Amino acid sequence: MSTQPDHSQNRPGERCSTATEAALLEQVCEALHEARPLQIQGGNSKAFLGRQIQADPLDTRSHQGIVNYDPTELVITVRAGTPLKQLEAILAEQGQVLGCEPPHLGDNATVGGMVATGLSGPRRPWSGSVRDFVLGTKVITGHGKLLRFGGEVMKNVAGYDLSRLMAGSFGCLGLLTEVSMKVLPKPRHERHLVLSCDQSTALQRLTEWAQLPLPITAACHYQDQLYLRLEGGEASVQHFADSLNGTALDPVFWQQLKEQQLPFFQNPKPLWRLSLPAHAGQLEPSDDCLIDWGGAQRWLKTDLPETQLRDIASQLGGHATCFTAGVTAQPFQPLPPLLMRYHQQLKAQLDPKGIFNPGRMYSDY
Repeated sequence: MSTQPDHSQNRPGERCSTATEAALLEQVCEALHEARPLQIQGGNSKAFLGRQIQADPLDTRSHQGIVNYDPTELVITVRAGTPLKQLEAILAEQGQVLGCEPPHLGDNATVGGMVATGLSGPRRPWSGSVRDFVLGTKVITGHGKLLRFGGEVMKNVAGYDLSRLMAGSFGCLGLLTEVSMKVLPKPRHERHLVLSCDQSTALQRLTEWAQLPLPITAACHYQDQLYLRLEGGEASVQHFADSLNGTALDPVFWQQLKEQQLPFFQNPKPLWRLSLPAHAGQLEPSDDCLIDWGGAQRWLKTDLPETQLRDIASQLGGHATCFTAGVTAQPFQPLPPLLMRYHQQLKAQLDPKGIFNPGRMYSDY
């Protein structure tokens, strides 16, 4: 008699489309049988984010490739282990881009890691977040089932919200094997400018501009310099650029900002991200601060205590996340009891044995 566990009753109606997907499902089923936690990983470019956990690695990088792509429909379906740079290169050949402008933060970033961390680049306030572009997913759940949620078109809404829940879940809800996403045409015209102004003036301008139909798709302020990216129709871009009387900026700036390669990020102090309402004023006390997302994202390099930083963020209607490993045992903002209960109930539904990235976001989640 075979000593191997029989997982045939756990298999869902959704069939594995590749041998690599079947292998991932088998690994999950074995972990479930042994009550053994798994640490989902792709390129590990964002492994520093969140709490460090002790679990057996489950590598997704063997499961890669484009499943379906019709440039005329502005939708692409791709496997989770696909290198992010490969996906972006394929889109670029068709004059298209990922609207959320996701950061790689390393050479080996994967599509699954992009969705799991939910991080977006400078374009986010004007185009949307990773979650906004997810149409559908295939997920291996903590029941040992491969399920499909959502679809490849906006009209197919069955399971749409559950697919979106995978964005920013840090692998705690299930193993993502495939994702369908909206993509955008590359902007027709662009200008990159830098203006001299202090932080208070920059925030005031950004608040005023946010009320107007202007072709801004990125706005960052640091050390009395306001950096702007203008994209869209030639006439509107040119007209607004002329009204600013700014200095030309090398567009590589936005890539360096997105990938945290600017000199600001090299400061040895811990890095914190404060997500705030765009109209929030200057931070007090004002430490080494870089403003992104038109005011909605503040990067701080600071030694201030985490309780003080989180109090500042909460008072302004936002939250604080630590982007430097080892600084705090609670990198993410603690959740109110009611919201944590909802998180735990969702986790219990999708991963009842708690095998997927246990404790990655919170110690009891």
